[in-house]
Formats: sequence, structure tokens, C-alpha cells
Amino acid sequence: MSLDSLKSRVPDYAKDLKLNLGSVIGNSDLPAQQLWGTVLATAIASRSPIVLRELEPEAKANLTPEAYTAAKSAAAIMAMNNVFYRTRHLLSDHEYGTLRAGLRMNVIGNPGVEKVDFELWSFAVSAINGCGMCLDSHEQVLRKAGVEREVIQEAFKIASVIQAVGVTLETEAVLAE
Repeated sequence: MSLDSLKSRVPDYAKDLKLNLGSVIGNSDLPAQQLWGTVLATAIASRSPIVLRELEPEAKANLTPEAYTAAKSAAAIMAMNNVFYRTRHLLSDHEYGTLRAGLRMNVIGNPGVEKVDFELWSFAVSAINGCGMCLDSHEQVLRKAGVEREVIQEAFKIASVIQAVGVTLETEAVLAE
């Protein structure tokens, strides 16, 4: 199971996705930990068993145990936060924004890896989950830490390609039944 195996599963009609998958992962300028943490967190967020099964072993091989756990933690906490904050933002009654969240989010303060890496992974997951408030919040933290826009864009490019590959492969699996 690997990136090449995943690419081989992409149907011909989605050739652009296959090429983009090779490009955003295979030719990324991100440091290995940022790259593979982003890949793992977004593979989880894609909700595609096929994508996760193919990419997880390679991500695990390229991450320290702490980074592997932190990337999974980013996907988990953002699954909750993206729903909560997106809902708060979308409600026309802005009073909800003044209420205490009352949700535990300790991992954000102590993720077990560099804060910038965890923020990048959280940002990428938020791109898949479509939470504008979370995207803005994580982007501001990253920019304040000196992360260039190109690096941030690299994370949401990875997220967009992994999500599209997941949707495509899950569609093919359903149609093959």
C-alpha cells in the first residue's frame, strides 16, 4: 500500500487527480513531517477507507510516533471543532458566538509536536470540512509564526487532491457493486 498503489486505482477519467496526487505528495517541498502529517490528517478527514488504507502505512513510516499520533489528533479534534465553529458561524443568531463552548480541546495547546505542524494539519483538515472560521483562525496563527502563504497553500492543495481522490474512488466502489 502506497502512493503509487493509490494512483494506480484512480480511473482514467480522473487522470488530472492522479497527476495532481503525484505532484502534491511526490514533489512537495514541505519537510517530511509537515507533508506526511498533512497527508495522514487529510486522509482521515476525507472519510475514504480506500485513501486511508493506501496512505496510512507510508505516512506512518515517514512520521515519528509522536507526529503520527498528533496528525491523528488534529483530524479528530478538527472533526469536532469544524462542526461546532462552522455551525456557530452559519447561525443567523450571533448570540451563540458569545456562549462558552465548554468543549475540551487540550490537544491544541499540547499536541506533542511543533505547534506550526499541528496548526498546518488542523488547517488542512478544516479545508476539507469547510469551516471558514477555523481556516481563518489557523491561517492567522501560521502567518503570525512566519509560515509563508505558499506553504499554507501547499497544505490545502494536498487536502483538495486527497478529498477529490477519495470521492472518486468511493464513487467507483459504489458503482462497481
